[in-house]
Amino acid sequence: MSLLVSQECIACDACREECPTEAIDESDPVYYIDPDRCTECVGYSDEPSCVGVCPVDAIIPDPNNTESQEELQYKYQSLQEEI
Repeated sequence: MSLLVSQECIACDACREECPTEAIDESDPVYYIDPDRCTECVGYSDEPSCVGVCPVDAIIPDPNNTESQEELQYKYQSLQEEI
């Protein structure tokens, strides 16, 4: 499942700096997570990095974009091939 940024976002930029896949970008009024790039840090970390640094807990699972662990791993591998 990809993550999303809720309306609680204070646009502090902490999450964007932590994202290893550069899936987080500025938007108006809150930040946006590209579901095609978000792997929930599979392949990088045991936990999503952005969630841990968000001071207001604004990063939550996207209920409209459910992905299995295998799908997230495949996405991670595909992104690695882009490098």
